[in-house]
Amino acid sequence: MSDDAVPAQHDAPAPSRRTVLRTTAGVAGAGLGIGAIGGAPAHAAAAATAGGAGTAGRAAPPPRQGATMAGVPFARRSTVRVAVVGLGNRGAGMLDLFLAVPGVRVTAVCDPVRDKAARAAARVAAAGQPTPAVYANGEHDYERLCERGDIDLVYVATPWELHFPMARAALLNGKHVGVECPVAMALDELWALVDLSERTRRHCMQLENCCYGRNETRVLRMAHAGRFGELLHAAGAYNHDLRELMFSPTYYEGPWRRLWHTRLRGDLYPNHGFGPVANYLDVNRGDRVVSISSFGTPALGLAEYRAAHMPPGHPSWKETYIGSDRTVSMLRTAKGRVIRLEHDVSTPHPYSRINSLGGTRGVFEDYPARIYLEPDHADHRWGDFAAYAGEYDHWLWKEHANPPGGHGGMDYLMVYRLTQCMRLGLVPDFDVYDAATWTAPVPLSHASVRAGGAPLEFPDFTRGEWRRGRPGVDSERPAEA
Repeated sequence: MSDDAVPAQHDAPAPSRRTVLRTTAGVAGAGLGIGAIGGAPAHAAAAATAGGAGTAGRAAPPPRQGATMAGVPFARRSTVRVAVVGLGNRGAGMLDLFLAVPGVRVTAVCDPVRDKAARAAARVAAAGQPTPAVYANGEHDYERLCERGDIDLVYVATPWELHFPMARAALLNGKHVGVECPVAMALDELWALVDLSERTRRHCMQLENCCYGRNETRVLRMAHAGRFGELLHAAGAYNHDLRELMFSPTYYEGPWRRLWHTRLRGDLYPNHGFGPVANYLDVNRGDRVVSISSFGTPALGLAEYRAAHMPPGHPSWKETYIGSDRTVSMLRTAKGRVIRLEHDVSTPHPYSRINSLGGTRGVFEDYPARIYLEPDHADHRWGDFAAYAGEYDHWLWKEHANPPGGHGGMDYLMVYRLTQCMRLGLVPDFDVYDAATWTAPVPLSHASVRAGGAPLEFPDFTRGEWRRGRPGVDSERPAEA
């Protein structure tokens, strides 16, 4: 018997599907879904805060249905067996990175477009691994994939509305699951994933690659070293002009991403900005977000682009866009810190995640990277952020100076670190509570925008565990065995 088959103390065999389904039957009432929160008039959504920010955090979370997953290690295994679900632009690119990491074997691939699945299987074989099982028999074939016994991790890279059911299927079948952002689109889905992770004793992770960016990890280590003094504020964003791609007939598999702009008014994609700054402020590891207030501009950009570029009769002319061109959200933490999030994918703008952190001793701002710290800098002139690389670069970047793959190498480092934790039996750098927290601004910002910016209570997905400090991405280098 291989060590893959021997569960660790905290990675016990998953309960049966029947047991988990029975004990989570009432989860849909634990939080507000898009329909419930988005369909209400503004005054009703505002009333849901029971008085606004002054009462944020007072409502008790739903009862815990299993022990916490905070600090729970993976079972140690010699090989990490991965299934890739979704083989479009993102999934196909990430497949190559899984194949590039030692100790990882891709055992199954899935996509309803059979040609994509077949090409992926051929790439796995070309990399010298056994040809993986192929699942391409319709939209629900991922359910059969999740039933396999030779999978440790299901990686999900599909349209957003499929993230929750796919993560749910993986957990119910005793698999760890890593999901591209956002992990789900409604609060009741987020609570369901928290409960399922706790009940099944399997990790559900938001695979937020930006948490492993070189600048982000350097700022994180500097923050934890006290270089910014007492932390006060942070900002993150996803400001990325996607108009051409959202109207492209080939880039996405159908118009699914554009269609979300006909459904929600708030921040559709908070994770890239929120994940890193949440790490800086130790959110869920000593602090937590207690309220969110969001504001949105009129929705004009996509309609204007359509008028200029789409011919009469194009299917997009039947669409009515309600998604705010620019959404700005203000989040408040239990320690009184402030986080600003922005989202804009439908107007002209150079790419920016803002990525800013400020404290009593100085501030960092990205795009371009610049820093101002006392006593290092004076005369109101920005300093050179690169000067801090030698002392504060994360050990991952020191060991992998030129990592392969896209997004400057942070995709590879994310895959490398996740599978390293699985091979060595370590606690993952982030967990289901981080996934739910980083994604909650999707439904909450929509509700707050509809309510004229009214502050809404932010759930405590950790159910009080946030008070306990614990490691995250700023982890110690493990001793390889």
